[in-house]
Amino acid sequence: MFPSTSPDTGRDPWSDAPAPGPAGPARGYPPAPRTGPADDGRERKGPRRLRKGGPGRRPDDESDEAPEEEVPPVPVRRPLALTVAGFAALLGVGLVLGAQTAGPGHRLPFAFIIFGVQLLFVLAWTMAMRPPALLVVALVSAVAAGIADAAAVQSEIAGLAPLGYAAAAGLVLAVLGQLFRRVDRVRVTDSLGSTLLIVVGVVAFATLIVLSRIPKGTQAITVCLTATGVALLVARLTDAVAPWPRLAPQVPRGAAGVVAGAMLGTLTSAVLGSYLVGFTPTSAALVGLVTAGTAVLADLAVGYAEAGRLMAGEPPTMWVARHMQGPLGGFALAAPAAYAMCVLFL
Repeated sequence: MFPSTSPDTGRDPWSDAPAPGPAGPARGYPPAPRTGPADDGRERKGPRRLRKGGPGRRPDDESDEAPEEEVPPVPVRRPLALTVAGFAALLGVGLVLGAQTAGPGHRLPFAFIIFGVQLLFVLAWTMAMRPPALLVVALVSAVAAGIADAAAVQSEIAGLAPLGYAAAAGLVLAVLGQLFRRVDRVRVTDSLGSTLLIVVGVVAFATLIVLSRIPKGTQAITVCLTATGVALLVARLTDAVAPWPRLAPQVPRGAAGVVAGAMLGTLTSAVLGSYLVGFTPTSAALVGLVTAGTAVLADLAVGYAEAGRLMAGEPPTMWVARHMQGPLGGFALAAPAAYAMCVLFL
């Protein structure tokens, strides 16, 4: 049925206004394009946020991810810290007393003591760092240490050139030994730094023999190695009592021990400088500060390297070698530092 009234009812016949119609787009024209995102019927719960390295996500997506687990700090073992402190003290006393036996024409006893310390260094560092062809690197390093000691004792002019030649030859032979086997050949590039540290570190102890041949050398060895031994001893003892503030959760060392060790080592060298001929408290304190600071930082760096190897999933090494590595590395780095300070400032 049709309506009884027309849709034009009530409209003036002379009006030019368009006929009323439903609200919406005009007939005959397509709808205007939509510029916003299409509505897919899902309710938005919040604005999307951009994240670094990935697409945006909403706040509700964060609840789907598992929270990150906090790594508990490594506990500080007091008996171990005391043991390492005692080893550092014994090592310093042995080197200082050995330097007192050195004299014109009588340097072989000191050379034998240095060679024994070098063998300990080779054992500790090769077992801790485990370079490719471990046995070859250890043998080559021991031979290079013996050659460096012999050159330091018998050379006509006391200098570091023969030691440099011994270290370079030892490094080349160690790398060639690693390239000999296909299994070790793959890891040569990654382990070049560890091989270099082992060879150069073991030769660095021969610097003390060269230092004993120059004027004021024996006194400089006494001041520098005493400061080094005191610094390592105090640093480890402080870690056993108050290892704070922790430098890293994975490293059982504290900043208080590092600072206190360097300061007391410097103080000890200044006191010795007031009694030794050729030294003043100021010059002895300067030399002791450099060697003590170098030693404690080298010892700390060994701890960071060990923590990095454990975090990388490598199996732990021999217990004795792992904890002897720090003091031996500290004395190995303090020896050339003592030589440089003696030559440059004394």
